[in-house]
Amino acid sequence: MSSINIHNDEPLSPAGRLFVQPATHQIINCSLGLKRPIELTAARHVITNSLMIKHPRFSSILITDHHGREYWRQIELDIDRHIILRSEPVGEYDDDDDESAVNDYVSDLAVSSPLSNDKPLWEIHLLSAHKCVVLRVHHALGDGISIMSLMLTLTRKLDDLNQTPLIEPLVSSTRRRKLGTLGEIWKLMKVIWFSLIYVFEFIIRGLTVKDGKTVVRGGEGVEMWPRKLATAKFSLDDMKTVKNAVTEATINDVLFGVISLGLSKYLGNRSSDSLQEGLQITGVALVNLRPSPGLQDIKELMKKNVVSGWGNKVGIMLLPVYYHRDVSDSLQYLKRAKMMIDRKKLSMEAFLSHQIGYFVMKFFGVKVASMLNYRVICNTTFTISNVVGPREEVTVAGIPVTYMRTTSSSLSHAITMHMVSYSGNADMQILVAKDLIPDPENLAKCFEDALLEMKQASVQI
Repeated sequence: MSSINIHNDEPLSPAGRLFVQPATHQIINCSLGLKRPIELTAARHVITNSLMIKHPRFSSILITDHHGREYWRQIELDIDRHIILRSEPVGEYDDDDDESAVNDYVSDLAVSSPLSNDKPLWEIHLLSAHKCVVLRVHHALGDGISIMSLMLTLTRKLDDLNQTPLIEPLVSSTRRRKLGTLGEIWKLMKVIWFSLIYVFEFIIRGLTVKDGKTVVRGGEGVEMWPRKLATAKFSLDDMKTVKNAVTEATINDVLFGVISLGLSKYLGNRSSDSLQEGLQITGVALVNLRPSPGLQDIKELMKKNVVSGWGNKVGIMLLPVYYHRDVSDSLQYLKRAKMMIDRKKLSMEAFLSHQIGYFVMKFFGVKVASMLNYRVICNTTFTISNVVGPREEVTVAGIPVTYMRTTSSSLSHAITMHMVSYSGNADMQILVAKDLIPDPENLAKCFEDALLEMKQASVQI
């Protein structure tokens, strides 16, 4: 009898296998800012009593059999091996510059600190000097939606310390228009047409086609370059004001309009003379494929089948933006973004990209599937994701949380952006290859200015 049957080992999901390959290895780094430092004993108590560590993935190690197949094997969990206390300050920063210190700490983790395979693939770092907790979770354990769901089991509502916060997705309130028979047929034809076009584009991105050379484009090997991390801060009220200025726009439309305008601003400041008007800059967006757009109810999930809704349920969309010298009409960037994203959502690109990866892995092996994903990243310019957090303030061990932010291991992209909304704000972590983008703070400001310009244009309509 094999060791797999003896230990009741569980094989990794196809996406999980992808995230442990060297070319596509990924760790999620979540930062929670606190009003005051958390003590080690309090942190240990919170972790010990949370639902997070009761999930089998958080008490399982990664093993590989002699055929090269990866499995999860449950072991007895030693929590103390997963809590890392750092009392001393990070670098030489002013006492009130905790943000820069934490960003530097996380940017170093993003490129040079893998998780050890001799214990379950997660850690919690307590940065006492900077009033911050950093949760590190291997992407093979789950995607951003899953990890955020479990992370929130460490928190409680500010106004009721006995209640875990609930999550409501930021969805549009627009109603679906009723279509006649001809309208439904026409819509079906568009679904097929756009799906064929975008899947073809996805495939050729993994083969030969790449973005034009700019100062913000990475490429093969860039994932190993040193990183810098900056934070762009947005108000959700401002984003909603802009959203309401364009019929049936969504928060994601606004986010991508901000990125489109912000990148044009940044590129114009650095290299406007050498760039062609209308140059395409392609982003890779991670799309949640679950039926419900919100975060998972962990208690209900664990009462049923832990694996059924858990894991990496994501697809990929390629979202192009275009460089324009004229940035005066800010809402035009939102309108173009909405038109493009509407077509993408009408297609089945995200679902089919997921299925293509599964097909390639099944028939050609995980190494080929990993290389296909790696080539898509090498041939595009940036990564973008957006996860909805709590709308209300929450606490950890009775200490109010001031911000929630996330980023991931470095990719061959020179720019990786992850936005998380929390308590009326949305913070976007911008992880860059600092040899290509030495001033990520300026890039963050370009994004912040883009939203403020859109807001100003919106209130004038």
